[in-house]
Amino acid sequence: MRAKAVATAAPNALTQAAPITEKSIAVLPFENLSEDKANAYFADGIQEEILTQLAKIADLKVISRTSTQRYQSKPGNLSEIARQLGVANILEGSVQKAADQVRVNVQLLNAQTDSHLWAETYDRKLTDIFGVESEIAKRIAESLQAKLTDREQQALAVKPTNNPEAYDAYLRGLAFEARSEADALGKAIDFYERAVQLDPNFALAWARLSRADANLYFRRTDRIAARRDAAKGALENAQKLQPNSPETQLALGYYQYWVLRDYGLAKTTFGRVNKMSPGNSEVLRALGAVARREGNWEDSIAYYEQGLTVDPRNLELLSDARFTYAVLRQFPAALKLSDRELDILPGDPNLMADKAGVYQAQGNLQEAAKLLVGVNAQSSIENAFYVKMIQLRLERNHSEAVRLLQARQAQFHFATEIERIVNQVLLASTQRLAGDTAGAKAAAQQARDTLEALGKNQPDNAYVAGVLSLANAALGEKDLALKEAERAMMLSSSAKDRLNEPTTEEVLALIQTIFGESSRPISTLARLLQTPYGGGWLYITPVTPALLRLDPFWDPLRGDPRFEKLVEEAKQPVALK
Repeated sequence: MRAKAVATAAPNALTQAAPITEKSIAVLPFENLSEDKANAYFADGIQEEILTQLAKIADLKVISRTSTQRYQSKPGNLSEIARQLGVANILEGSVQKAADQVRVNVQLLNAQTDSHLWAETYDRKLTDIFGVESEIAKRIAESLQAKLTDREQQALAVKPTNNPEAYDAYLRGLAFEARSEADALGKAIDFYERAVQLDPNFALAWARLSRADANLYFRRTDRIAARRDAAKGALENAQKLQPNSPETQLALGYYQYWVLRDYGLAKTTFGRVNKMSPGNSEVLRALGAVARREGNWEDSIAYYEQGLTVDPRNLELLSDARFTYAVLRQFPAALKLSDRELDILPGDPNLMADKAGVYQAQGNLQEAAKLLVGVNAQSSIENAFYVKMIQLRLERNHSEAVRLLQARQAQFHFATEIERIVNQVLLASTQRLAGDTAGAKAAAQQARDTLEALGKNQPDNAYVAGVLSLANAALGEKDLALKEAERAMMLSSSAKDRLNEPTTEEVLALIQTIFGESSRPISTLARLLQTPYGGGWLYITPVTPALLRLDPFWDPLRGDPRFEKLVEEAKQPVALK
């Protein structure tokens, strides 16, 4: 029963601040002093590379850029920022780039004593900028009396490239990869490809290119052989050049996780990287994600807790931890973490939507509605709009949902074709609930034609198969709907993904319900109520008794004593297995 104890005790641990060590540091965003403000990417890239180098030093605690990027370059309240980040020291910096000259200014401050520990100005030509990040990392280590092993000194001495144009393209790629826009990853790939074209021996750029391609493949919108092969080819080039570097090993881990779906291999690789870059909270996040896919919920939470101890204001870690508690139906813990996220980024529509989804799972539609007031057909955050549609469905306000979906379909600029099609299938499903059978069939038919083409191009994409099953259901095509739902289940099952596999069972149960079955969907729902899994199809959490009670999708099952028992029984939090 140790796992169950962790599930209930961990929320307190997640909210506790770790003791501040003298060998801890946060690197604030570097100020861009270039006359050309478009050179901001260069300052961002220099900051990112300094952090990458610092993370290689085991004797230092280093806060990630994810945690620091929302602060100003030279804030006045350093002691408060240091307290929030859990560090003793702050590095401030600026970058000025003009023609082929670069000036990098840095100063290291002890935020607890408000004293300057060290400051330096580096004037370099672009052809000689590549070693500055390593020099700065070494000086910081000296100032904080951090010990450097021989291996760490060797790692810091490696120059990524001697080609200034390739390095410039690489930094531009880093800048795009850090953004949240839907097309940012594709633009990052373009720049990484440019970097390796200019310098085929640029191992670091090959590693980032492999990661970006693998990530795009994993996101379900580009699961094609060419993308998978691109990720593999870039990884192989990085391995030929620098097989044992942390960056190459990290790319290998992501390839094993995102492309091969071999969670055991990925866990081993990420564990190796964790020893090489112990200050890198990204690796702890990756370990938590892999453990979650394996269904090792206790290990996943432990990794996220460790990551948040190292990096307490890392929104990515907070989001993953919050989502994991929601997966376990530990909703009070999830709400606490939502509050921590919103404390960092107040009013963010995506974070508010995530919190609303937890309230929906609890049946608290009133609180959920308050968080979704500002979401409309033109909302740029796909997740927020989706949660709004769930809210309107649970409120049985189908006419408003249809209006918003139609407006979005007609006017919104979707980042990908699959997002547009999903919106259209959602419109068809909502029209069916509203009693507009003809409208539902018209919308679903258009969507199905595109989905069938996508399915042929991406035959192993469970997500496309699931959406196609819902389109067929809106068309009244029972056999085709069941066939695609079962195919989505088979594809998901083959990936051995404990986080997402049950979501396809949820879809199959819905299809069966739509076409008049009761025994099989009720049996499936009873099992799912006791199973941790991620949301994403019908809700953003796993199914709960409250959702069964409210959702009109399950109306055909009402009155069946077996279903009513599921709805009315007060379920205890799911014990981990």
